[in-house]
Amino acid sequence: MKKSILSLLAILAVSLSIKAQSIFDRSTIKEFMHRTNKYQLDNPWRAYDDNWIRGTYYAGVMACYNATGDKVFLQQTDELCKSLNWKVPTLPPVHSASGANLLTIGQAMIQSYMAKPEKSKIRGVIDHLDNPNFRNPKGNPHQWYYENGTRYVDALFTGPPTLAMLYNLTGDKKYSDWMDAMFWDVYGKLYNTDLNLFYRDKRFFPSKKTKDGKQIIWSRGNGWAIAGIARILEYLPIEHGNYKRYESVLKNMAAALKACQTEEGFWYPNLANPDDAPFKETSGTSFFIYGIAYGINNGILDKNEYLPVVKKAWKSVTDEISKEGKVQWGQLVGDQPVNLSKDDSHEYVTGTFLLAASEMYKMNLNNN
Repeated sequence: MKKSILSLLAILAVSLSIKAQSIFDRSTIKEFMHRTNKYQLDNPWRAYDDNWIRGTYYAGVMACYNATGDKVFLQQTDELCKSLNWKVPTLPPVHSASGANLLTIGQAMIQSYMAKPEKSKIRGVIDHLDNPNFRNPKGNPHQWYYENGTRYVDALFTGPPTLAMLYNLTGDKKYSDWMDAMFWDVYGKLYNTDLNLFYRDKRFFPSKKTKDGKQIIWSRGNGWAIAGIARILEYLPIEHGNYKRYESVLKNMAAALKACQTEEGFWYPNLANPDDAPFKETSGTSFFIYGIAYGINNGILDKNEYLPVVKKAWKSVTDEISKEGKVQWGQLVGDQPVNLSKDDSHEYVTGTFLLAASEMYKMNLNNN
């Protein structure tokens, strides 16, 4: 009897090991991509937004296309962009909403052009940036990326990567100049060089504390930042004068994030104090997987040091994908750490997961 029990335990251990490994197989990752993407297509966000929500989702969709070559993702992107007439939303220069958010969907348009060049795909983005009547670097050069009169970290994902893509595509230096001016301004005001992490905006500078006296360092806010940096590095030529500077920020952030990852693999909403909102959270965690895995895949981060970080995080997030494909435990629209529930999700949450999946697919761990 004892021998039979031991045999059963051994079989169970092997089975669990195979199951744990399978989440790193390309076939399984691609299944996750399609399942979550189908769920999101079937359950769209129907309220208005300035396209940062859907733009973030489609950043993930196009990342999956670029990783897998599966034309389903490109066709889906083209259908959305056609419905928008290949144009980004517009705001007058005096508007208080962020002009950087408007550019988010432009990333999908530019990447679609890169996949299958047709001038109509990028004409709208270029025209938008060249029109001084809009909230953009020409219409409002010093504050076009502000939100309600202040800098905010989320914009590092929505604005600079779009400009990096255009610079890569056209070679026009104005795009890299606009990118650098915006990024390093936000960095200079919101980055804590002791923590190597960003404040969401000036409201959360060190004087503002949690009830137990700790700082407020929003997980998804830093997710926007590291994902934005990864996307800048993907398109910025390595000989660009600030390439190494962007690379350095990614390295420093990765080290800081490694130190505050929870044992289960998630990052909780407040990186400086997990007890502040003690909930697993998939959008920030997925962004961190994407940024750190990008660093590993491109030789920026040491694989031996950071692979355990992304593997543990990938397991934690994939465990929260429902059988229907919903990415659960994703914090709803906000600007700071809050409590959340298993049922919480959104289009941009799916987008962050698809971004993570694209880099995990490229990593190809079980087929090296």
